[in-house]
Amino acid sequence: MDVLQPIIKPYPWGSRDALARLQGRDVPAAGPEAELWMGAHPAGPSGLTRDGRRTTLQDVVAADPERELGAPCARRFGGRLPFLLKILAADQPLSIQVHPDRQQARSGFAAQSAVPGRQLYADDWPKPELLYALTPFEVLAGFRGRAEAVEVYDGLDVPALGPVVDVLRTGDADDALREALRTVLDRPCGDRRSLVSAVVAASARLGGSPGPYAAAYAAVADMARHHPGDPGLVASLLLRHQVLEAGTALFLPAGGLHAYVRGVGVELLANSDNVLRAGLTGKQVDVPELLRITDPGARVAVAPRPLGGPGRTHAYDCPVEEFALHRTALGAAPRPVVPAAGPRIVLCVDGTAQLGKPDGEEVSLRSGASCFLPATDEEVTARGDGTLFVASAGTPLLQQAG
Repeated sequence: MDVLQPIIKPYPWGSRDALARLQGRDVPAAGPEAELWMGAHPAGPSGLTRDGRRTTLQDVVAADPERELGAPCARRFGGRLPFLLKILAADQPLSIQVHPDRQQARSGFAAQSAVPGRQLYADDWPKPELLYALTPFEVLAGFRGRAEAVEVYDGLDVPALGPVVDVLRTGDADDALREALRTVLDRPCGDRRSLVSAVVAASARLGGSPGPYAAAYAAVADMARHHPGDPGLVASLLLRHQVLEAGTALFLPAGGLHAYVRGVGVELLANSDNVLRAGLTGKQVDVPELLRITDPGARVAVAPRPLGGPGRTHAYDCPVEEFALHRTALGAAPRPVVPAAGPRIVLCVDGTAQLGKPDGEEVSLRSGASCFLPATDEEVTARGDGTLFVASAGTPLLQQAG
């Protein structure tokens, strides 16, 4: 069991108090703290101390993948820890974005090496993800049905949206939604500015009125304060707007267009940093590549089915092999850490937790602290008054390891 030193990513959309408060540090922090990374991604591997020597989880796994990951996991993922655990703390909207599947990531990463300066892909891995809301979390996730998208745009009464609405009314549903997105993002610069201005003004007016889309309109007006003139404000209305209640979760498959607007949550994803952006950003937007990756038919699941576990443990069932998430409310009596096999990262989000092994080794975790359990650490138990999240490889690999 290795206590981790996670990496804080100071992206400008982050909170100055959420992560500091979770970890018991002084509030507010000196600057925005957006993400807490716990894992072995090269862009932010967690630190740890092994045999008295400071190192990183990435280096520990690379030195002996079979021991750390278990043979099935090491073989399947080429000796790489397949998941990355984060805490997100968003005070401002993140970009509208999409992530590739495995084949898209491999082909895109390989292709960009032949184009000098092209850096759309950070790695050749897919990036499905799960978000568990620790606080109410506002999101845009997955496309609306096209009839609903027409209603949303028609409700604004902005004549310049006519070409977008016309596209939505013709052809195959998925093709129409993809083409509507292209029509918004590829609009000539001058026309685009006037369109965004009109849509924001209409959204501000309608956001305070009763109606089924008032919250989505209000979100556009609010996001415009952070991203004035951005075409992503218009594109955001193609997406479903919702607020996840604390304690619920959202699964986003590869190809699912989305944006996280505001909130604090636990995020578990494949071990990748691949992001293709559609708006609400000052970074590069490559529309053709974005449309190649985006799947308007991707089914974004709210609150993935919690599977019953022993005692107060719940598993969140996601259809991917890279990761699985378990949550346990601890008590005074020691209970087995679930899952019991494979590589795991254990995160305490409130209270305290005491982890123990049969040989007497113990690790204490307070709120905001985490540790790595290699595949060789079996029969680990936990007790305390906190709540644990356990990230692991996906269910099929766990079954092989068991």
